[in-house]
Amino acid sequence: MHQHIHGGERPYTCDKCNKTFGQQSHLTAHKRIHNGERPYIFDVCNGSFSRQSHLTAHKRIHSGERPYICVMCNKAFSDKSPLLRHRRIHSGERPYTCDMCNKAFSQQSNLTAHESINIGEHPYTCVML
Repeated sequence: MHQHIHGGERPYTCDKCNKTFGQQSHLTAHKRIHNGERPYIFDVCNGSFSRQSHLTAHKRIHSGERPYICVMCNKAFSDKSPLLRHRRIHSGERPYTCDMCNKAFSQQSNLTAHESINIGEHPYTCVML
């Protein structure tokens, strides 16, 4: 059972979108995207979450806890993902590259915005007109 996790095997398939998973628990959590189930409730603000880890991260907003610290500048974060993005400031890493012009970006969202400009898409309307 456990060996398929390390072997890259993904035997669990979502019947809604065909996405595959290596663990049954990951499929169960994924299915909540489709059915809207949010079983993890925070009684302080009545926030509801599809995953326990999302509830844990949300609680840090209320507590002010910031356990993830940048070793380069000591900036603190409440979640690991923003810390990983922040580290790219120090490392100069730009893992997201435009297929059209090869310009590189440190964040996926910046690449997405750049690509929409390249194809002439203007997702925002000027409110000053």
